Amino acid sequence: MKIVKNSLALFGLIALAGLFIFALQDAPTDENFEKKLINDYNVYALQVPENLDFAGEPMPLNNPDILERMDRELLVNTYWQSNGLLMFKRANKYFPVIEPILKKNGVPDDFKYLAVIESGLTNAVSPAGARGVWQIMKTTGQEFGLEVNDNVDERYHLEMATEVACKYLKESKEKLGSWTLAAAAYNAGMSGIARRLEEQNVANYYDLLLGEETGRYMFRIVALKEILSHPNKYGFNFRSKDLYTEVPTYKVEVDTAVTDFTAFAKKFNINYKILKLHNPWLREPHLNNKSRKQYFIEIPKEGYYSANP
Repeated sequence: MKIVKNSLALFGLIALAGLFIFALQDAPTDENFEKKLINDYNVYALQVPENLDFAGEPMPLNNPDILERMDRELLVNTYWQSNGLLMFKRANKYFPVIEPILKKNGVPDDFKYLAVIESGLTNAVSPAGARGVWQIMKTTGQEFGLEVNDNVDERYHLEMATEVACKYLKESKEKLGSWTLAAAAYNAGMSGIARRLEEQNVANYYDLLLGEETGRYMFRIVALKEILSHPNKYGFNFRSKDLYTEVPTYKVEVDTAVTDFTAFAKKFNINYKILKLHNPWLREPHLNNKSRKQYFIEIPKEGYYSANP
């Protein structure tokens, strides 16, 4: 028994000594903190994949210019970690809305990454006046059948805007000959890309000398495609419960004017803010609708919001 007690005492002494040494080694001094920071945070050069493509059209990475430009966008978007995580979160919410519309229209699935580049999957407003997730200009929206005015702006309606984007992209593909050029035309315009192809006597996006924004455009799209498709490879760690999800809704048909959306929302046990979150295309607190047009307003199903109406 005495031997056991002595052994336990010796073990306890060794353990205390170990803790003391560990405490001294990891004491939060400025010097140790700086060393720990340097050792724990590392920035690595990235290996550009040998084969990258957009919509099945290969990127010519054997060209050193193309390789360097691709490397730049992979680095920038990998190490902008906060933005990258937001893209993963939002993609989980909005890609399920976008993907079936692209498929229905025969537009390659890769174009969902174009929306990521255009707006960060938010209802952004550009200095030039483009709006919504797909960053559609007013004249383009109206040309392709969207209602765009101070009262209703369907560029903010994700499903309808995605339909318009599909029409524009298919028209661009028909005119320019490739999905890559169609994507570039989404940024620079069909006539702008066609003119540059003619001026420079080339037929490929990667052979064009373009301005900064359009010149980086395809590389940014492909970089986001690569990163969002392989989160672990690029150091993004999250659980499925960390991602955003779409709140289920049902549609309410309206074919008359609505004088007060606050009162309208209250009928469905939600408030004005929540109504606008799900219907950002309604731009004012009322709906004019002199033409008795048929609209469908999204109402969230019960149990998802706790806000008082």
